[in-house]
Amino acid sequence: MTDNDVAVVRPKQRSSGPPPETAAPAPPPAPNKGRGTIRTRERWAALSFMSPWIIGLLAITIGPMVASFYLSFTDYSLGYGEWVGGENYARMLDDPRLANAVKVTAVYTFVSVPLQLAAALLLAIVLDRGLRGMSFYRSVFYLPSLLGGSVAIAIMWRQIFGTEGLVNQLLAMFGIQGEGWVSHPDYALGTLIILHVWTFGSPMIIFLAGLRQIPTMYYEAAKVDGAGPVRRFFSVTIPLLTPIIFFNLVLQIINSFQSFTQAFIISSGKGGPADSTMFLTLYLYDQGFTQFDMGYASAIAWLLLAIIAIFTALNFLMSKFWVFYGDND
Repeated sequence: MTDNDVAVVRPKQRSSGPPPETAAPAPPPAPNKGRGTIRTRERWAALSFMSPWIIGLLAITIGPMVASFYLSFTDYSLGYGEWVGGENYARMLDDPRLANAVKVTAVYTFVSVPLQLAAALLLAIVLDRGLRGMSFYRSVFYLPSLLGGSVAIAIMWRQIFGTEGLVNQLLAMFGIQGEGWVSHPDYALGTLIILHVWTFGSPMIIFLAGLRQIPTMYYEAAKVDGAGPVRRFFSVTIPLLTPIIFFNLVLQIINSFQSFTQAFIISSGKGGPADSTMFLTLYLYDQGFTQFDMGYASAIAWLLLAIIAIFTALNFLMSKFWVFYGDND
């Protein structure tokens, strides 16, 4: 084609036949009825598996709590109850035995818990050094936590610290005349504190797991800076272990406030001698199942719940000042 040629564009000719048929829109998909049925079956299956826990929560936890809260406002004894309002709570203010029970429980808690956590942390550090037979030692040290709250151990403890017990026999070998430790008002609570400290296995296992999570690079950096073992312990181990310490502290305070079996067995259920082992839980038991004053016992139970809740809340409030988390700025 030359420059003088003119390109002629011819329009396409339309066909004389009928216009092409347009495709009809696809119908909307039918709802999947089977999927809804499957989801309904899954929900019922989940509820059926959860039903034992739900029934237990309602019948064993929430139900008794609601009943005890109602009974705390009544003078209930052996099937007869009379509404007395807040008299049971006002009675607490003038009950010297209740005040002594709160004091004994507080001393037991705030002495035994720090000693128990210190012993657990010390043994966890020793076991973290990679001793041979680690699983064996871990099981042996954990065993007291499993057995410490049993009746058999409490009976054994009473025999060990009795007048003719193992402790006095050992002291006699050195010419020392021992006391009847569990029958003396000044020493009976101390034997229970020692028993609680002895049950260090559970926090020890938790401490050991926390020590295994501390990166070794922090210790290596501290060594480069010239930090010794003691400085590394207080500058590296303790700060990075504070979440574990906080967790164990909250759990052990709650458990110690609820201690009952050891004091009941050693004192034969009387809290003696001279109410020196009268824990708050034991006084609650005495009022409810010995004096049959269920209304007052229910009020004591709610006092115990309030004390535990207050100290737990204080621990959480104070934790922001001393607990170190890895995501903190």
